[in-house]
Amino acid sequence: MYNLVMKDLKLGVHPMFFVFPLLMGALMLIPSWLYFIVPLYFCWVTVPNMFGVFRAQNDLIFTSMMPVTKKDIVKAKVFVIVILELLHLVIAMIYGMITIRLYPHLTYHFFAPHMGFWGLCFVMFAIYNLIFISMYYKTAYKYGGPAAISVAVAMLFAGIAQWIGVDNSFVADIFNGSGVDNTVLQISILIAGIVIFIAFTLIAYRIAVKRFLKVEIL
Repeated sequence: MYNLVMKDLKLGVHPMFFVFPLLMGALMLIPSWLYFIVPLYFCWVTVPNMFGVFRAQNDLIFTSMMPVTKKDIVKAKVFVIVILELLHLVIAMIYGMITIRLYPHLTYHFFAPHMGFWGLCFVMFAIYNLIFISMYYKTAYKYGGPAAISVAVAMLFAGIAQWIGVDNSFVADIFNGSGVDNTVLQISILIAGIVIFIAFTLIAYRIAVKRFLKVEIL
C-alpha cells in the first residue's frame, strides 16, 4: 500500500504541486478577500493536471500489471488526493493565522479565516471527493466530466455558504462577529467539518471500489 502511494506521488504528481499550496496559500494574506478561492485552486488546477498525467502515462494499465488488488489501487489514489488536500488546507490555515494577526481590526466582507471557516472548507472538499472519486471510478480513465461536475458542486456549496454568511446576521456573527471569540463553538464547527470530510471520503472510496471492480482493464 505504501509503495503504491509513493508510486502515485512520484510518477503522477509533479513536484510543482507540492510547492503550489505555498504559492496559492499566500493569497490568504490579501485583506478581506474571498478565501474560499484558495482551497478551490486544488480542484481547479491540481486534480485535472494530476489525473491527466496518470492517463497520459497509462498508469491504469501499468498498475494493473503489479501484484496489487483493485481495492488497493483505489485506496492509493484516495490517499494521494487526501494528502494534497490536507497540504493545501494546512498551509492556507497557517497563512490565515498570519492574516488575522496582521490585520486584527479588519472588517471582513466575506468569511474571516477563523477555525469555523476551515470547517466549511473541509465540508467543501468532502463534497468534492464524494462526487469526483465515485464518478471517476466508473471508468478509472475519464476524469474530465467528474472533475467538472465535482468542482461545480463544490463551488456551488462555497457560493451558497458565503451568501448565507453575508445575508444572514446570525451566521455572520458566528464566523465574523462575536462568535469568533467563542473557542468552543469554533472548534466544534472545525471538528464537524473534519468528521464530514472523513465520512464523505470513506463513502466515496467504498462506492469507487464497487464501481472499479466492474471495470474491465484491457
